[in-house]
Parts: sequence; C-alpha cells; structure tokens
Amino acid sequence: MDILTRMPKEFDLEAASKKHPLKYEDSMNTVLQQELLRYNRLISVIRGSLVNVGKAIRGEVPLSVELEQVYTSVYNNIVPGVWAKRAYPSLKPLASWVLDCLERLKFMQKWIDENAPPNFWVSGFFFTQSFLTGAK
Repeated sequence: MDILTRMPKEFDLEAASKKHPLKYEDSMNTVLQQELLRYNRLISVIRGSLVNVGKAIRGEVPLSVELEQVYTSVYNNIVPGVWAKRAYPSLKPLASWVLDCLERLKFMQKWIDENAPPNFWVSGFFFTQSFLTGAK
C-alpha cells in the first residue's frame, strides 16, 4: 500500500470556513474547524515525513534519526512515533491505522461538502470532548 499516494492534500480551511462559518447558533461549525486543523497537522506530518524518507533513500537529503524511525516503523507495520504524536489515540497496526485515517478524512471531507451529517461518527473525531460540548 502506498500511503503517500492515498493520503489527500490538507483541507482548505478558508473554503471550509466560508461554507461553514463560525456562528454561535451552529456550534458544530466550530467543531468542524477544530477537527480540520488537527487533521491538517497530521496530514502535513505524514506527507512531509514520507516525502523526506523517499528523498533520503534516493540520497537527496541526509537520513536523520527521525526519518530512519519512520522508515523502520513503516517497514514493521507500526505507526511511526512522529505521526502518533500528532494523531488521535489508536492501538492499530500501521495498515489498519492508515485505512482508519483515510476513512476519518473522508468523513470530514463529506461534512465539508454536504454539511453536517445526520449521524456523527463519534470515534472518528480527533477530540471527542469538543464534539460532545458542541452537541450539548
């Protein structure tokens, strides 16, 4: 599985905020914006580290300890520590974790495109407490 080619680009926060403006009456828009920020940081770390691992393999950049750890983790089907620091809690092996991450990103993109869903995937949130507060 090629993680880098399957990983989408970061969410367009400006377009999302125009479509879902922050309003007191619609607290779910605040939740969406917070989730998108967190997912963008995660996407950036994943894409950046994988691009740099590829460059290190080709000899274009030096292989740092962090890049070696990413490479070794991917090889061993473990979520790299640098990703886990920016990610939601999960005990899944890398292959399952990536599939789960992609599903979470699709959920967020669908929310952006089609408005708030009638049912929320609670465990798909980065910060569930924010969602619960917004729903309250």
